[in-house]
Amino acid sequence: MFFLVYLSAAVTWFSSKELRDMLVTCRVSNERDDITGMLLYKDGNFMQVLEGQEAAVRMLHQRINADLRHRGLVVIDSGYSSARQFGAWSMAFTGLGASSPTLPEGYSEFMDTPLTDPAFIEHPDQCRRLLHMFRQID
Repeated sequence: MFFLVYLSAAVTWFSSKELRDMLVTCRVSNERDDITGMLLYKDGNFMQVLEGQEAAVRMLHQRINADLRHRGLVVIDSGYSSARQFGAWSMAFTGLGASSPTLPEGYSEFMDTPLTDPAFIEHPDQCRRLLHMFRQID
């Protein structure tokens, strides 16, 4: 199973409603293309993991990269895993911070670090652990 993790910055702030609307739209094409994953959004920054067949994930990555709603897309990790890590998710988002629709039980403020912090780029394994942690919470 191919996976790709990227970071990007929103051009404008996304409201909870805008995030939900985007999610609804994306779910249709992701289900069609058999892509799963998770999207984290915090303070105008995105971190997302996509997983599926490599050609489908790379094609989606190209569409995301061309999307004018965000900029500065940086792929921080990609590769293969033996199985889907987000298979139960057709694509869901977890918002972090004040713009989140709801905060998960047990929420802590450890995410005060911006998602675009260089530490995430230097240590992509931390991004995967972060995404896996949120998979467990939700």
